[in-house]
This record gives sequence, structure tokens and C-alpha cells, in this order.
Amino acid sequence: MRRRVSLAILLGAALLALPAFARPASADQPSRQLTDIIPIPVDAKPNPRADFRLDPATAIVAGRDARQVAGYLGDLLRPATGYRLPVVPFAGGSKIELDLGPTARVGDQGYRLDVTRRGVTIRANTTDGLFAGVQTLRQLLPASIESKSVQRARWVVPGGSITDYPRFGYRGAMLDVARHFFTPDQVKLYIDQLAQYKINRLHLHLADDQGWRIEIKSRPNLAIHGGSTEVGGGTGGYYTQEQYRDLVAYAASRHITVIPEIDMPGHTNAALSSYPELNCDGVAPPLYTGIDVGFSSFCVDKDITYKFLDDVIRELAALTPGKYLHIGGDEAHATTDADYQKFMGNVLPIVAKYGKLAQGWHEIAKVNPPVSAVPQFWDTDGQDDATAAAAARGNKILMSPANKAYLDMQYNPDSPLGLHWAGYVEVKDSYDWDPATAVQGVSEQQVAGVEAPLWSETLTNSDAIEFMAFPRLAGIAEIGWSPRSTHDWDSYRARLAGQGPRWVAEGIDFYRSPQVDWK
Repeated sequence: MRRRVSLAILLGAALLALPAFARPASADQPSRQLTDIIPIPVDAKPNPRADFRLDPATAIVAGRDARQVAGYLGDLLRPATGYRLPVVPFAGGSKIELDLGPTARVGDQGYRLDVTRRGVTIRANTTDGLFAGVQTLRQLLPASIESKSVQRARWVVPGGSITDYPRFGYRGAMLDVARHFFTPDQVKLYIDQLAQYKINRLHLHLADDQGWRIEIKSRPNLAIHGGSTEVGGGTGGYYTQEQYRDLVAYAASRHITVIPEIDMPGHTNAALSSYPELNCDGVAPPLYTGIDVGFSSFCVDKDITYKFLDDVIRELAALTPGKYLHIGGDEAHATTDADYQKFMGNVLPIVAKYGKLAQGWHEIAKVNPPVSAVPQFWDTDGQDDATAAAAARGNKILMSPANKAYLDMQYNPDSPLGLHWAGYVEVKDSYDWDPATAVQGVSEQQVAGVEAPLWSETLTNSDAIEFMAFPRLAGIAEIGWSPRSTHDWDSYRARLAGQGPRWVAEGIDFYRSPQVDWK
């Protein structure tokens, strides 16, 4: 959805289209500080005398185990530079070297980046760490590196060293493909956008009242019938198992793990409409295209319900290499507390039966799930006794408070997209919170990480996804990665302003918040 473009936006785009020698210096100069990136790194030591300039002779050096990351880096840099940037095992001249081996302090997701006049070296213990270092290098280059055509620019990386690693191991985003269906290519585009901010989990909300989006071969009517519509009555859609496998593999190539969600026992109208026997009266309800919640429920007392869920979980587990399956559990208003306890008591063992761990919205905490389960807190008041009790028992809690982390909340009353049941969430609001204090009774050591959900009641295409996700997604990513001691709005908003030209070059349709002095 392309909105009307202001004169200022058109002028910005025109400036970016000019050759480098005709642009103002601020439009395409490299950051002069190693900390002018998002997420801000743990430690940076600049050396202005050690700037490195990428040139046509530069090579990417990588051993066999690092070649996937090296190939990604080359594909990222070639379009704008026009350079060959061959991936080679050795090089004596100008080079970007990816070194996979023992690296102190950075753990299994961090990296060390060193820039000298002769080249750039990224060191890490794992390929996940190398990939994170590549995203930092990407932001240290001029914004026009994101262009898909050759640009005339000086590709300079500021000199010095960075040692960096994440605050939390889980840094996620959720995309709701159930309320509105998004094609595999649209999901891949979002995956690419997530990767550049060191997001490492993609939670796909695959089933809800309005649509079922994943082929289950033993239950074909779920996709054929349940996937045939969406909010507003559109044609919907679903992923074949081959398409889903391809999405999982694509995300893995960006070092992102997919966590699929089948919401239950509520949010299930599409399934109930597809298979009448899942209803207590045996009568299928009509397909639903509205946005109300809490009216549907699987029939808890029927054995067929658990045979059905065994089939679904078995097939989904076989398709998903990640260790978690999300079983929803939220807003089950049509299910009594006793039935909810019984239902989850039957479903959690099915998840374990197929070798997976359970993730769910924080309501699952009230059934005393195994300590391996991850309740995801989404409420707005920061208080839930069951969640605090689960944390005390040893469960890790994933933080997604709706009035801070939900990317589908309107920015303000004039926002053309989104809802506001959790309030209006401007850019500062989405940045100004701490996962370690978000829920009473849950400390930093009990937090699994953060996730930014994007529900799609009002979203129909990639432009809409981008407008709601950017710039708020970048702030959630920083909250999940950077040390608490670095959290500062004034510093962040200045660095966020520098992302504007980068997003323009990428074609990201972002919200130009008046809280940020966009460049």
C-alpha cells in the first residue's frame, strides 16, 4: 500500500538517486563512530587512522565452514559496489576475512570485528556469530550499500575494533499470516529485513479463526477449506509443506529459526469449520472473516480432538527443525478453566511425544507446564501471578508486552493502519522499557528474551508490514541485544535517524515519526 508521498520524501529519494559526487556529504558518508549502529555494540574502540576502503580488488576470505556466511556477504555487497568480491580461502591484499575459531568473551552468538587499513576481520565461535558481525559491517558502510544497482560512492569502514554479544539469546519477531495471508516471497522479504537487526527467531502464527495456513496431509481440508478466506473475506491461501520447508530453510540461511504456532484451544474457528467432529455438537460453524476473539474452542471432552492434534503436531514437528512449537493458549474465553487445564494436560505430552518443547502465550503458565516450556507474556499491566510462579519454578519467560512490543498498535490516532486496544505506541514508547522489569516477579535471569509480534487484522501487503514494523522493530532488536547500560533514548533516536537513508535505499516503507530527526 503506497501512501501519498510528501515533498520531503520525494526530495530525499531524489538526493539518494544522485551520483555520490553530487550528494550532500551527510547523505552517503560512512559512520564516523563504531557505535552509530543498531543494536549498539557491547564495546567499541575507534581508531580514526585505521579506516578501511573497499575497492575492486577486495576479496572475501573464508574457510569451508564459513563459506555460507561469506556467500551471503558477497551477495549483499556486490549490487551496490559493482565489485567481484570473490570468496577465496586465502588473500594477501585488500580483504574481508571471516574467521571461525575460538574467540574470547563473545559466546555462541557474538563476534569480534577489527578494522585496519588493510582490511576487516570478523571472528566468532560460530557461524551465527559471524553472521551477526556481517550485519554490523553492513551498517558501518554507507547507506547506499543497500541499493540494488551500482552506486558511485567511497565504501569506507571506520577503523577500530568491536567486541559484541547479545544480552538475551532469543530475539524474535512474530508475523501473523492467519488474519491475512502473506505469500512465501513476502515472508522472505520480512526475514531479510529482520536479519539485519540480529533477530534470530521468526514466530509464524499459522492458524486462527480467520484462516489455516499450513498444509496437513492427513487433514487436507484444513488448508483447502480453512485456508480459503481471511479478514474481510479475501481469498486467503496456505503454504504447502514444500513451501513451508523452503521458508524454514530460507530463514536458516539468515540464521533465523522458525517457530510455528497453531493456536489452541481457542482461536480455532478455521479448524472447527473444516472438521465438524471437532465441535461438541458435531456441526461445523461457517468460516469467519471478522476480527473478534474468544468465541471458538475445540471440544475438550472428545477423543477425536486429541487424535486430530496428534496428526497436526506430528506433521508440523517433522517439518520444523527448531526445538519449539508454539501452541497458543491465549484468549480461550469459550473454554472453562477446568477444561483448559484438561486440554493442556493432553496437548503438552503430544508436543513432547514428537520431540519438541512447548512455547505458548502466558496463559499456559496457569497449568504448571514443564520447566522447558516458555510462556510468552503479552499483557499490558506487567502483572500475572501464574507467570511469576512459572518463572520461580524455572520456566524462562519471553517478553512481548502489547503496549510496548506489539508492532500492530497504532502510532497515534491518525495512523492509517493498526489497532489501539493496548494503547497508541509511538517509537519512544516501544523503546522505553526493560525486559528485566516488565513483569512483576520475573528477573533478568528468568527472561528468555524479547519478541515483537505483528498481528495482521489491518495489514494486507508488504508495505503495510514495513510501515508498522519500522522503525519500532529496530528498537525491540536493540532491547534484546544490547546491554541495559547502553539504553538511552537520546542516543538511540540519533542512531535511528541514520537508518532512514538506509531504509530508503532498501525500499522499506517506514513511518517517519516526528520524534526522530530523520536524515
